[in-house]
Amino acid sequence: MGSSASTRVTAPRQWVAVAVLSLCTFVVVTSEMLPIGVLTPMADGLGISPGTAGFSLSITGLVTAVTAPAVPRALGALDRRVVLAVAMVVLAVGNALTVAAHGFGLLVASRIIIGLGMGAVWGLASAVATRLVAPRHATLAVSFTVSGVAAASVVGVPLGTLVGNTFGWRAAFASLSAVAVLLAAGLLLALPRLPRPAAPAGTDHRAVSEPLLRNAPVTVGLALIVFLVTAHFAAYTYVRPVLEERTEASPGTIALLLLVYGLFGLAGNFAAGALAARRARLTVLGLTAGIGASVVLLAALGTVAGVTGVGMALWGLTYGGLSVAGQLWMTQSAPHRAEHVTGLYVGVFTAAIALGAFLGGTVVEASGITSLLWSAAALTAAALAVGVFGPGPAPEGKQEPEPSVATP
Repeated sequence: MGSSASTRVTAPRQWVAVAVLSLCTFVVVTSEMLPIGVLTPMADGLGISPGTAGFSLSITGLVTAVTAPAVPRALGALDRRVVLAVAMVVLAVGNALTVAAHGFGLLVASRIIIGLGMGAVWGLASAVATRLVAPRHATLAVSFTVSGVAAASVVGVPLGTLVGNTFGWRAAFASLSAVAVLLAAGLLLALPRLPRPAAPAGTDHRAVSEPLLRNAPVTVGLALIVFLVTAHFAAYTYVRPVLEERTEASPGTIALLLLVYGLFGLAGNFAAGALAARRARLTVLGLTAGIGASVVLLAALGTVAGVTGVGMALWGLTYGGLSVAGQLWMTQSAPHRAEHVTGLYVGVFTAAIALGAFLGGTVVEASGITSLLWSAAALTAAALAVGVFGPGPAPEGKQEPEPSVATP
């Protein structure tokens, strides 16, 4: 198999390569998000507060936000297959350091290293996927590759939580470290040599981003994403303490609720994609309202187990569709700049994840879980106001968007 797929037919071995790449995105996103599922025992084991432990997601998110766009530009002629394999080894080292951590200092170092590995994989995965298959299968390959993100919510975090509940939170991170090493070997075996591709036209990012930021629907969409993703991760980072304190859920029930969240999130991803293809703005506004409603349910009635289950299902359904719907908002707002607007969107989205985890920890430390939920609901209301009163993309874009890149 050559460095890229130039035939009309994609061979089974090429799909195996895509599958290995998809497993890599699954493991990197699970590594980023796993502290959410084991936050309380992890904080106890490190001798720090849950709020301080939650800051670790901010660290990873910030490092990833910087690394992802920088890595592809810094690689030169290096073989992308080798770079991806090295990035998975870096991820394995970061998870191993989390296992060894006995205080906040080493935890910070481990999360920085995880962010470097994650950013490198995320910055290359979708571009590499299109080179592994026949051109007519490029969109499907990208979709398959980034499906690892949704699978991380559905399977990765709940499974990691289950491993943590059964064998201890350190065992969960140790398992991710081992799997990352195996996938590094899998990349070297399954992928072809992937030298630097031909330089794309228009590599001046300042010239590209300036007109995008003057595009009102793009700016409105990015502002909405900042408020909404910050609100989501401020609350979701501390979902385990929320379920423990307000619902008094057992560890097994928490794992089940996270699984419900993930399953509904996967359904929301596909449903929102179909809806947003025709009505991106209305779809995003509906998802925003749904996320706000789910957080309000947990804040107001989270002590009732049945209501908590409904709230978690609604939360998963609506947030699960946000990545694809937000991406379609962007590409419909700037249909001739789909690649550039996607990069801008991913950077803003990832930075908002970090900001949300940081603000969530600050509020939890200052005034507790209930205040955190109401603060997140207020940020969601701000996101909804931005979307309602600001211009959005035209309903039914006349041009089909390029393949989108999903986010965590």
